[in-house]
Order: sequence, then C-alpha cells, then structure tokens
Amino acid sequence: MEHPENDKAYKGLTVNSGVTSQPCVNPYRRPRSTRRPQLTVSDYVEGILKGNVSVLGQAVTLVESLADHHQALAQEVIEKCLPYSGNSRRIGITGVPGAGKSTSIDAFGLHVINQGHKLAVLAIDPSSERSRGSILGDKTRMEKLSLEKDAFIRPSPSAGSLGGVARKTRETIVLCEAAGYDTIFVETVGVGQSETAVHSMVDFFLLIQLAGTGDELQGIKRGIMEMADGIAINKADGDNIDRANLAAAQFRNALHLFPPTPSKWRPEVITYSGYYEIGIDKVWDMIDRYFDYVKKTGFFEKKRNEQAKYWMIETINEQLRNNFYNTPEVKALLEQKELRVLNNEQSSFTAAKDVLDFYFDSLRK
Repeated sequence: MEHPENDKAYKGLTVNSGVTSQPCVNPYRRPRSTRRPQLTVSDYVEGILKGNVSVLGQAVTLVESLADHHQALAQEVIEKCLPYSGNSRRIGITGVPGAGKSTSIDAFGLHVINQGHKLAVLAIDPSSERSRGSILGDKTRMEKLSLEKDAFIRPSPSAGSLGGVARKTRETIVLCEAAGYDTIFVETVGVGQSETAVHSMVDFFLLIQLAGTGDELQGIKRGIMEMADGIAINKADGDNIDRANLAAAQFRNALHLFPPTPSKWRPEVITYSGYYEIGIDKVWDMIDRYFDYVKKTGFFEKKRNEQAKYWMIETINEQLRNNFYNTPEVKALLEQKELRVLNNEQSSFTAAKDVLDFYFDSLRK
C-alpha cells in the first residue's frame, strides 16, 4: 500500500514499507482454537466415568451455572451418572474460622491417599455480600494435597445461598463419586447455618475446635454440638498440649449432657495437630469406627435415604421460590404492595396474602 506521505509535496517525510511477514518457525503448526468444543451429554458421562479430571471440572462448572440451557444439560449428565454414585464416604468438616480446617484437610487427605483411596475436596468459599465475588483460595492452604494425582480439589463460591453452602454441592458429590472418588470431604465456611445443609449431605460430621482461646464451650451452639459425630481439638502441639487435653475433657463432659444421637453413636473427642500432622491416624481411626458402627446397625442406609428425600423437597422449594419471584406479574404487584406497606396504607401480612392469592389464582387459570 502506497503511503501519501511519500508524495513529493511532503518534503522531509518518508514512510518505510515495513518488514514482510516472516514464515512460522514450525511449518506444521496448526492455528489453535481459542474456544473449547462444546461437549455432549455422552462426552461428559464418558469422560467422568473414565476419571478425566478436566471433563469432571467442566461438568462441575456446568452444574454451578445459572444459565437455563446449562442446567438442562447438567441434569441429564447427573441422571446418567447417578447409577455409578453412592459408593463413597461423605465427610463434612466444619469449625470456627481460623480453626485450621484447610490445613487439617491437607493432612487428612494425604493420610487417605496413602491408604490407596481417591479423594475429592469440595471447599465452600464465602462470597462477598457486596461484589458477590470469591477468592477461591483454599488450594493455597492445601499445598501437598493439590499436588496429588488422586486428589480433586474444587473450591466453589457460596454465591449468597443459604448459610454459605454452594447450592449445587449435592450434585457435585454425585459427579465425583461417578468419577471414582471414594472419599468426599465437604468443607464449610464456618460455624453458622451452613452446617445444617452440609449435615444433610454427608455421612460423618466432624467439628474442629481450638484450645487455649478462653472458655472452650463459650459461644458453641447446642445445635452444632448435637450434629457432630466427632470433635477434633486442633493445634495440640508444643505448649498447647495440656490446654488441648483440658478442652477435650470439657467437651466430653458437655456431650454427656446431650440426648443420644439418632444413630445411637456416642461422639468421640480427639486431639491432634494438623500443621505438624500429629494424631491424624487417631482422627481417622475414629471415623473408621463410626462407619463400621452405622453400617452394622443399618443407620448408614437409613440416613442416605432420608437425605435423598430431604434434597428432593429442597429442590421443589427452590424451584417454587424461583418461579414465584421471576413471574413478571408478581414482580409488578410486589412493587405496588411494597409502596403501600412503606406508606402505612396496608399491613405487611395482608399485602403478602394479596400477592400470594394473585399467584395461586394465576396457577389455577
């Protein structure tokens, strides 16, 4: 292309033609596509059953997506994988922030893998109430476990769901089990409402506590203690060993005051150190004893059946809630009723009744 600046009318101006395009160093190189090919349901299922970590990760992303076409595809994949699931130990791990949950999972996970098992860690990362974003940095605190080929670590944002529990963790467990992971860890964001949801999707519920922080029982909710199948006192090392043993004794005494658990299993209290990997085998022996007990009594299958019913009801509730709030007519009526309530023209209860009556009448038509 001829540059007009090279015309004689522009004295002192010249533009070089530039360097011609050079041939590629590798003549056999093919241009790389920037977009991944869209996998079909069969591709997802085949990859998951073969234990392909890349396909499993894509499937989990599909499950977590809020797009309708992704949800439809994800449900098909889950249905196909369902017959291959259910053959794992599902273990929920909770505790106050700073109790060392991620560090402990790193140590527990290595112990499990060294026994010849495959481990999937589903870490729920809290989302910001302002930006809705998450750091998803749990892998940085699981340095050793993240290098293991038999470990699959998936941090997921809570995305504002109840108590910080990712809405699709239950479906992710099914996919991980179908991929051959026989041990599932579900880590919660901390003590709160999330424990109720996690407890409803795991077989064993482990509560991690600290010693030497004052009154060990202060601020511990009775509901959390009642849900725990085992309590582990972390950081029982160095000068903190005596305090850890004292805390363990206090927890054992407190557990005697609670009514028997539904499984009739009496929760045990163990001391250990996740950072120094001291007493990890004791914690895991306790978990082994629990599974031997509940499978012998038949409580294991009973609890799994109750959990399946619970999540069916929860899914129905969620779908009804979404349908209600996403109906355009209901949205418009809600805005009108909100103004009337704020202006003291109508009570909150009669306004709610009017909106619900309108919604139910529209369903009957």
